[in-house]
Amino acid sequence: MRIGTKSILFGAHCFLLHPWFVAAAWCKIYGFPWDPRLWVAFFVHDLGYIGKPNMDGPEGERHVELGARIMTLMFDRKPKSYLDQLIVWEVPDATSKKFWFCGRWGRLCLLHSRFWAKKLSTRPSKLCVADKLAIALTPGWLYLPMATATGEIREYMKLAKAGEQGKYEHMKFSTDSAKKWYSDAQDYLRRWAYEHKDGRADTWTTKLKRA
Repeated sequence: MRIGTKSILFGAHCFLLHPWFVAAAWCKIYGFPWDPRLWVAFFVHDLGYIGKPNMDGPEGERHVELGARIMTLMFDRKPKSYLDQLIVWEVPDATSKKFWFCGRWGRLCLLHSRFWAKKLSTRPSKLCVADKLAIALTPGWLYLPMATATGEIREYMKLAKAGEQGKYEHMKFSTDSAKKWYSDAQDYLRRWAYEHKDGRADTWTTKLKRA
């Protein structure tokens, strides 16, 4: 079983637990999510990890697309003409070398990754803010055993080590132990979430180094 699938089943992105922390984070920042479409987004935004061989490699980084496609298919109207498509932001599909339509609700999921938003030269969505605060709300006694069981913790900590040129290196997380790493991650993501809750440009996050 690949690490992405394990993460969804019983890891850091467990589909039975993580969405509830995202919902709690949304409540803290934006108020109760009365729109049922938001609840769908909470539960589908990370499903793209299923089948992925890594969490933050070239494959894992594209996990945002499945949730975006689901939300677009369910809740966004397709453009009536090519001109409408120019108005609606399109997202390059590296597999087919074509464009696929991604509407407003699709973008909510697509841009829940700070790094993917930076790659596309746009701002993260509100779901990104709630998703990051959700990590800060998830207690270590729950998160760490799950991330350890799947092996995710090793990948995350490796990308945080100085000199590894990883995507988390600039965040200066401790890698002395998993507990210290998670504590630093929670503090950083809590501060990031409250700093960017109003949709301001993300100057904290570096661009992805991978194609």
